[in-house]
Amino acid sequence: MQRDFASLESIRTFAEDYLTGEVRQQQQRSLDAAEQALVQAVVDACLGYGPLTELLADDAISEIMVNHYQSVFVERKGCLFKSEVQFDSEAELLQVIDRIVLPLGRRIDSAQPMVDARLPDGSRVNAVIAPLALRGACLTIRKFARKALVFDDLLRHQAISVEAVKYLRQMVTARKNMLIIGGTGTGKTTLLNLLASEIQSDQRLVTIEDAAELKLQHDNLIALEARPANAEGRGQVSIRELLINALRMRPDRIIVGECRGAEALDMLQAMNTGHEGSLSTLHANSPREALQRLEVMVMLAGFELPLTAIRQQIASAVDVVVQIARLSDGRRVIKAISEIVGLETLAYQITPMFQWQHNRLNDLGMRSEWESADD
Repeated sequence: MQRDFASLESIRTFAEDYLTGEVRQQQQRSLDAAEQALVQAVVDACLGYGPLTELLADDAISEIMVNHYQSVFVERKGCLFKSEVQFDSEAELLQVIDRIVLPLGRRIDSAQPMVDARLPDGSRVNAVIAPLALRGACLTIRKFARKALVFDDLLRHQAISVEAVKYLRQMVTARKNMLIIGGTGTGKTTLLNLLASEIQSDQRLVTIEDAAELKLQHDNLIALEARPANAEGRGQVSIRELLINALRMRPDRIIVGECRGAEALDMLQAMNTGHEGSLSTLHANSPREALQRLEVMVMLAGFELPLTAIRQQIASAVDVVVQIARLSDGRRVIKAISEIVGLETLAYQITPMFQWQHNRLNDLGMRSEWESADD
């Protein structure tokens, strides 16, 4: 049963007011700052997430990393900082981890010492305890942004150019299949959500994710989430199974949160058979590397397809690759936008349209392969 955060906040407020009122009534005085902080800590320990409560409430923090009960780091505006927040003991950290995962129907113990979960607000949680975690329990929370990113946000932070925004909108409207690539924590899913939000309302979307993060406000939308196996090793539903089922749901476009394995073959076939304008993300550091990784994923599907056929499938399915990166100062930017225009002597023909140069995204002046998209 999922925790009702609105009700929980009401209970927290009531508990704080009650404790504060009791002290005033018994001692005929108001609480000083230290005592008020103690009340807050007691309420957080009982009803919240202990020392993490204030970090979870801070919208400027995007990630919380607990390496050890006395070592907590946060990501703020793209940069890592060591937090002054600590747990009193390993036992307190384990109690908070249980408080997070148990309401989500998950468990973590010596028999199952690692868990991935999702909070009701979309934040992703990963926890590992002994015997796998050698220095003690560790916890990572990737917070879900309360406000969806829009292109104006990217422009304001100089993460993209006006010309590139126009180009990407044209590609979405023209129903070009797009891959968003980049490293861990670069914002691939955030950009995927932004691009998917540009899709016309008269089209039927099916989203498929390992852990639901997309927050699309679309009238004709089916959102599917994979399910891990239970403690007995049963009940797993994979991304690939959901993708195969999605093809029976009459989608106009299919959006796969992240392509990691054999589902790549089914995704490429969908892109090539009437589901133009589909989108996905994957981990890669360049457009060419992304296409090569897709080749490996297709091979994982278990079919003995010749490399020629695999490359032809990829080259005909993928139209645009958008690369996102995190700079040394913590900023996340669109590093490159490229078109995949086909094969020549079994080599992918990649046309770079925009490239990050001299601290900005530059239009390279290349003519788009799809002139109709420029109308």
